[in-house]
Order: sequence, then C-alpha cells, then structure tokens
Amino acid sequence: MSTIGKTIAIIGAGPAGLMAAEKLAESGCAVTVYDQRPSPARKLLMAGIGGLNITHSESFDLFLSRYGEAAEFLRPALEYFTPEDLRAWCAGLGEETFVGSSGRVFPKSFKASPLLRAWLRRLDTLGVRFVFSHTWRGEDIGSDATILALGGASWPRLGSDGHWVNILQEKGIAITPFRPTNCGFVTAWSPIFAEKFAGAPVKSVTLTHQGRTLATEFLIDKHGVEGSGIYALSKSLRDDIAATGHARLTINFKPDLSPEKICDALQKPRGRDSFSNHLRKTLHLAPVAIGLLQEDRGLSSLPLPELVARITAYPLTLTAPFPMEKAISTAGGIALHELDSTFQLKKWPHMYAIGEMLDWEAPTGGYLLQASFSMAAWVGTQINR
Repeated sequence: MSTIGKTIAIIGAGPAGLMAAEKLAESGCAVTVYDQRPSPARKLLMAGIGGLNITHSESFDLFLSRYGEAAEFLRPALEYFTPEDLRAWCAGLGEETFVGSSGRVFPKSFKASPLLRAWLRRLDTLGVRFVFSHTWRGEDIGSDATILALGGASWPRLGSDGHWVNILQEKGIAITPFRPTNCGFVTAWSPIFAEKFAGAPVKSVTLTHQGRTLATEFLIDKHGVEGSGIYALSKSLRDDIAATGHARLTINFKPDLSPEKICDALQKPRGRDSFSNHLRKTLHLAPVAIGLLQEDRGLSSLPLPELVARITAYPLTLTAPFPMEKAISTAGGIALHELDSTFQLKKWPHMYAIGEMLDWEAPTGGYLLQASFSMAAWVGTQINR
C-alpha cells in the first residue's frame, strides 16, 4: 500500500519520536510530532552534557546480550538498524563519530546539540510538523496511525513523567511498575565521611556482586554511591534489595596486588606515621579509599589477615536505589506481550509504542539510545508495509 497521503501522529519528541518521524516522512507520510515540553529532545541534550555516548562498537551478538530478557524481542529492530547504521546516520548529518577506549561510540563534537540542530533542519526539510506544549490525554488525534514515544519515568522534569500509564491501563493494557535502573544506591555514611568525600571518585577498584566482578570506578554521593561501576551492576543490586531488603557490594581497593603482597607491604615499620599515612605510603591508597575503609571503626586494631581481607574484599551494604527521578533510565512500562512484532498495541489498533516506555532495560554504554533509534526505524518500515 502506498504511504503517500498517510497521516502519522507521534507523541513524544525524544530520539525515538524524532527518528520515527524522519523515516515516515521520507516515505511520503504527513507527520506531526507532539510534545508536552516547549522544545524537543531535552533528555538527549542532558545526556550530551558529559559527552553523548550514542552506541557501542562491540560485536553484534555481545551487543544484543546486553538487553537481557528483552533481547529477542528487540532483535528484529536492532538487526534492521544496527550500530553501524546509526554511525552512518550521524555522519549523514555531518557529525562523524569515533570509538573511545572502552568501545563506546561518541560524536566527534562530543555533544548532542550540533547533532540535534542538524537533525531538526533535516526534519524541517522533510515537512515534519511540531506541536509543543501539548500533553496527550489519550485522545484520538485523527491520524491514520499514532506512535507513542513518551519515555519512561526518569528525569520527569525533562518530560518523561509516566502520565500515560493510567491511560493505557484503562484500555486493559498491562503495565509493569517502573523501577530505577542505571542509578545510585543508598548507604549509611558517617556524617564526617559524607561531608568530606561527597563527589569524590574511587578509582582503579573492582566491584563484585552476585559473582560478577567489574574493574571500574565509582563516585561517593552524600547519600550513597553512584557512577559507572554502580550503574553497570544496578539491575542485580536493585533486584537483590527488592528480594532481601539489602545488597552486599564487595570492593577490592588494590586489585593489582595479591593479598600476599599487600600483607608484605603492611608489615613495613610504621614509625611515627598515623595509620592513614601508613596505608597511603605502603599501598598508595587515595584519601577517599582510606576514609571509606575507616568507616569501619577499629580498622587499625584488626589482625593483619583481617585488615588485608578488608582492603581486598570490603563489604558495603546498600539499602535502597536512589529515587527514580535521579535514575538515568527506568525498567518497567508496557509489558512486551502487549505488542506485536511491529510494535503495535494488540488491544489498540493503529497505536504503536516504542522507546523507554516499553518494559526493557539496558546498561549505559550506548545501548539505551541505540535501541530507541532502532525501534523507531523499525516501526516506520512496519507501518509502511
């Protein structure tokens, strides 16, 4: 069937909504994008402040595995619009990309704003129309098809506030409750430690939870811990807390040294040095690592084997995820069984849903953006079948 003359309403002007708009407008559809904020892609711009990690360069099979239980559901979309396709798309907008040392892919400008400006110019050329400051309440906009790209429930001030949940539940559509992911976690610091070290990075450590060990770093927050290493383990930490009320994270502050070498170093005479200076001089531990170790009162009086064990396997108890509005992303949303292979809602004909409002999750590293772009590109082809 020809797509010329079809009208498409897209609710949400984030990356998924904008990509769906582009693909459908290219095929001849008349596309209107609605968003409740006064400008598009606010969360994308926020993500670009620290450097826009747009996708990842690892092998496709490994890349797909990052999506866990949702991998097979997402496979057709990810195979249709791959990380290589996304990099080529960026280049077509004048934003060449590069692969960082960790395999993550970034625009050479390292920002989201130049990419977004070029993208909006392209959409304008394609005739895509925008309606801002419009909150969708479930109304029929009068289009041939509607695509929901309303986001999850993280960073609600940027537009993803989950207001659509009740609308879809009234249609009998199953919604899995939202949960934070790629988030920090609460732990009970002493007031002195929290005041002195909030914002400090803890580098060159390994973190272990439920048998998974990562060589990484993390940040001290006044209420707990956050940062890349914590985000990578956030799903298992969150689920452990939900099941047992707490999660035990194990930190090795000197993963490059064996316990035997640490023991030998610590047996050097302390002289007049304080215990903290002794740790700093013999093991080259940073002040924040020493401060964290000393959260255990009586550390200096521990027998040497127990002290070594504390340094190589420090147990940190986490009691709750940070609030959802502080999470990078959320799990939960529309249950995947409510959608067919084209991302159309089975209980609502001609209504499609893509992006973070579906019940899937992935770690940081470009996986979140890639899947949103891929779903959008895929749904455009399916509407045009």
